[in-house]
Amino acid sequence: MSASTTLPTRVLGAGGPTVSALGLGCMGMSHAYGIPDDAESTATIHRALDLGCTFFDTAESYGPFVNEELLGAALRGRRDEAFISTKFGWEYGPDGTRGALNSRPAHIREAVDGMLGRLGTDRIDLLSQHRVDLEVPIEDVAGTVGELIAEGKVRYFGLSEAAATTIRRAHTVQPVLALQTEYSLWERHIEEEILPTLVELGIGLVPYSPLGRGFLTGTAKPAEEYDDYRKWDPRCQGENFTANTAAAATVTEVAARLEATPAQVCLAWLLAKGDDVVPIPGTKRRVTLEENLGAASLELGADDLALLDAALPPGITKGLRYPEQLMHMNGR
Repeated sequence: MSASTTLPTRVLGAGGPTVSALGLGCMGMSHAYGIPDDAESTATIHRALDLGCTFFDTAESYGPFVNEELLGAALRGRRDEAFISTKFGWEYGPDGTRGALNSRPAHIREAVDGMLGRLGTDRIDLLSQHRVDLEVPIEDVAGTVGELIAEGKVRYFGLSEAAATTIRRAHTVQPVLALQTEYSLWERHIEEEILPTLVELGIGLVPYSPLGRGFLTGTAKPAEEYDDYRKWDPRCQGENFTANTAAAATVTEVAARLEATPAQVCLAWLLAKGDDVVPIPGTKRRVTLEENLGAASLELGADDLALLDAALPPGITKGLRYPEQLMHMNGR
């Protein structure tokens, strides 16, 4: 995007806040994807603000804690330009080791106080439960966040990777502004039940990993060639990698015809899914940020959308989207 280009905006959820049409996932700046580069990450956050990107996503588990600290420091003096989304949900040992899920009301309050300090702010714009804790009724979670909203510490309540029934139960206690979940041309598991539920209830959608953890950009490598999280991604392993590469080839073909990049095509496809869909592609580099945000000016025609849908229908991707031992925490 050129320096004079500003991202379009959209309303997140029914009657919700106005945010940029594309957000910035900050996790990879501190966690899971290679060696951190705080200087470049900070410059990327500043560049995002300059281009009109207002939605910034983080979580206490990214690091843990250091990603919130990085984002808070980068936003110092520009806090009012940003919509901060962060997430709670786990216990942590003295050395930062992540333990069991914990969404008990007292723990949520403790987590929020820590978040506010690390982010250097007096309010969290969107506070989400990172994973559903089956030991705590979702009604208690929603009620606690509702109290934090009444106290002014939080503005909106969200969920991450929750099942449709859980979303409904939470929404009756405290309106859910948005659901954060993995969703892309590569992973369309939410279309059968969850997406219709969101539309019915007026809940916004924040797709993470909208580029298939980089797989859909045309630069994917087999799992054994990675030194980051993707080394453990079942979709990058063995025969799954070969099959998924072939399935994703259409994205590259469409991008070449439109003189766009594969990443821009994937993000444009998501933006076409609804006016309150706000994808959050992650990066720690300005050049990638600018490429991703360029998707907001790419309009896919009906033929392009049909071609992509036919080439990458629900269920075509081979392999679980998380290692088997982690999958049980999704869709609860």
